[in-house]
Amino acid sequence: MTSIDTLFPLGWQHYLAGGLLIGAGVALLFVLTGRVGGMSTVFSSSWSWLVRRPFFQQPRFTESRSWRLVYALGLVLGAALWWQLVAGGQPQTTGVATWQLFVGGLLVGFGARLANGCTSGHGICGLGSLQWPSLWAVLTFMGTAFLTANLVARWLS
Repeated sequence: MTSIDTLFPLGWQHYLAGGLLIGAGVALLFVLTGRVGGMSTVFSSSWSWLVRRPFFQQPRFTESRSWRLVYALGLVLGAALWWQLVAGGQPQTTGVATWQLFVGGLLVGFGARLANGCTSGHGICGLGSLQWPSLWAVLTFMGTAFLTANLVARWLS
């Protein structure tokens, strides 16, 4: 059996606090404005400022890009604040190879477009508003993640 210290060597409290703050933030955004704060749409709407391809110029992106850009800025500033307060301003590193991070990012981006939303949009906002498509998307995300993690762990060992 794995101890909690093995699963969370840096502690679990900051993960709980982060989850509660994210949940409160998207709930507040929805209650006050009726807007859903998924990040893949923030990404696409931000690109609509620069890329003139038809996909990025859809009204759902161009009409919402201003508030979504402010939303993304708030997330970046929140991460910077966390880095200063929790991490003490020290760089955080990972043992994962750069090429693996790059490939993982490409696959996640492709999956987010294929699923018409990312894990934050479906997992936090979609499930929070009881959307059936989000439940199926999250189950697919999690099942794929568990399978991939186990296959990669066996392949690397």
